[in-house]
Amino acid sequence: MDEISALGEIDLKAVAGGFGLYVHIPFCTTRCDYCAFATWTDRENMIDDYVKLLCSEIYRARREEYWRNPETVFLGGGTPSLLNVDQVEMILEAAQPSSSAEITIECNPESTTSHFVRGIARLGVNRISLGVQSRKEHVLHGLGRTSHDGALERALDALCSAGIANYNVDLIYGGAGESTQDFVESLVEVLSFERPPTHISAYALTVEAGTPLAKSQDRHPDDDLQAERYEIAQTLLHEYGYGWYEISNWAQQGFACRHNLSCWLGGEYLGVGCAAHSHVAGERSANAFSIDRYMELIGQGKSARAKCERLIGREHNQELLELALRTVVGVPISCIDESVFNDGLMERAGEQAVLTLRGRLLANEVAMRIEAPLEESLR
Repeated sequence: MDEISALGEIDLKAVAGGFGLYVHIPFCTTRCDYCAFATWTDRENMIDDYVKLLCSEIYRARREEYWRNPETVFLGGGTPSLLNVDQVEMILEAAQPSSSAEITIECNPESTTSHFVRGIARLGVNRISLGVQSRKEHVLHGLGRTSHDGALERALDALCSAGIANYNVDLIYGGAGESTQDFVESLVEVLSFERPPTHISAYALTVEAGTPLAKSQDRHPDDDLQAERYEIAQTLLHEYGYGWYEISNWAQQGFACRHNLSCWLGGEYLGVGCAAHSHVAGERSANAFSIDRYMELIGQGKSARAKCERLIGREHNQELLELALRTVVGVPISCIDESVFNDGLMERAGEQAVLTLRGRLLANEVAMRIEAPLEESLR
């Protein structure tokens, strides 16, 4: 087992039993070639109206029996840093997070200004996730992403001046034109900042249908090279004092993202905004994908839910296990085929089975060897 605990003193029972709020902000200045999220680059004039409708959806949810003051709030996108401070304040006033809540906003370095960061820090935002992806300009170009000289450095200065020390850096590996040396240098540069991130997310580039990347086969990633980069990431991050707690996420001790950890451990969360997903009151649901349809429905006082599934019995247990499998918490040994230990894919940690490094690379195969109990609840 990795001796570095990203979980630290985090109370896992409280996290899994908590309530979170995810807020989807679907606006971007440019769209990356790999992105299949619900985002638009030509709708910034709609931001204010969209935020007001978001707040209407939250206020309506507060009348539901499942509602609790959120222990975590996560503004994702898209590019939430395109909002202004007043709009963030409107959302948080509607949400009424608990006094000890983890409140995260995803930001692009280019739009992370000192004014914005100081303003949201005063509102209680205490965690920032910066979409860096790579420190190599040619790698960013291969991802269809623009770079701006000095933008990350200015964003880091803004975080420091606002007193926000808890921040994540998102990286993507496996892009066209990226060498192993490029990835190593990007990662080491991030880890060597004067004020290094408390959390690192490193994602293997995936090809999503309908994206420009999908149509450009010469830019598709190589599975073997991605596996190699993952192993390098694990080695380097461990050396710099980060422990893995989910397949693509590492953190300094005690700095695992509580919002995402709750989702992986089966906690309840409400998603508001277009395309946002929820897991509340025994159901998984998703809002309308289209921003126009979402705004139309909420504006008419209707629900924006486009699909809903009731979670029951063994199927629900199977889902909970497959989510938890991805984490350092692992799954009960009683639910795992013993062959995973013989094949070096998992190791024992008390009564739990946890993925080894090799197992993390083959997590989908391991998931097929899980057998959930028939009716007994795993919650």
